[in-house]
Amino acid sequence: MKNRFRGTFTVMITPTTERGTVDLAALARFTEWQITEGIHGLIPLGSTGEFLSLSREERSAVAETVIRTAAGRVPVLIGTGAEDTREVVRLSREAEALGADGVMIIPPFYASPSADELYAHYRTVAAAITLPIMIYNNPATANVDLKPDLIARIAEIDNCCYVKESTLEVTRVRDIIRLCGERMTVFGGILGFESFIEGAAGWVAVASNVAPRPLARLFELTADAGEIAAARTLYLDWLPIIEAVGGPHYVGGTKSLLTHMGFPAGPPLPPRLPLPADEQARMGALVRRFGLRFAA
Repeated sequence: MKNRFRGTFTVMITPTTERGTVDLAALARFTEWQITEGIHGLIPLGSTGEFLSLSREERSAVAETVIRTAAGRVPVLIGTGAEDTREVVRLSREAEALGADGVMIIPPFYASPSADELYAHYRTVAAAITLPIMIYNNPATANVDLKPDLIARIAEIDNCCYVKESTLEVTRVRDIIRLCGERMTVFGGILGFESFIEGAAGWVAVASNVAPRPLARLFELTADAGEIAAARTLYLDWLPIIEAVGGPHYVGGTKSLLTHMGFPAGPPLPPRLPLPADEQARMGALVRRFGLRFAA
């Protein structure tokens, strides 16, 4: 299963009402807008989607809404991470039954599992489904670092064939490709443009929540057209937006930008707080500067 997924994939926010309930109608509109704007793929229920703050029923409803709305026009990978391997199996089987194209799985994030335990975790899930699995390496939040040699071991599992590499060590993209060859396709997690240069086949991006068209174009210029100078210029042009949703405010910042754009993203879910007033104002200024607008 080589390069079935490639391009810029949005790790989607989960829209909520002001009372903190999931807004499925808004999520459907947001999904449609992302596709219309030319995004290459969608990943609900990742970190930016606040999956840990959602109930089991809410997670199911979010997955179903995005899959149904996308209707096969772009790949949809469902975030099915959990602390318990058995729960990951349940969520992944549900995603497959709903018609997902794949799943993205962060490792267990509290138990600090050993390499053998991590391998067994992914092997158990892979044996339970037929979908391709995107491993999600984000040591800053998961308390687990899937280094290239461990990823190479996990790549021996047949349908563990993608990885979202979310560190600032862009040379890991090079090393994963060197160690795994065609057995593992790499997506950048934080460093999109830099990961493309190192050979990544895609980017799981936060900033494409607010700027899907230019960040999809960034991949196309780099990976498809080979126009590196033009791609670098585009990247630097949009870097203020990319940086605005980096760091600890990736949820609050993204929802604030979208709200200023005219999309009712709602507040972040507890324990996260809305951005302070000065940061909210800064997000509004960025929206005006870049002429960002949500047009469903």
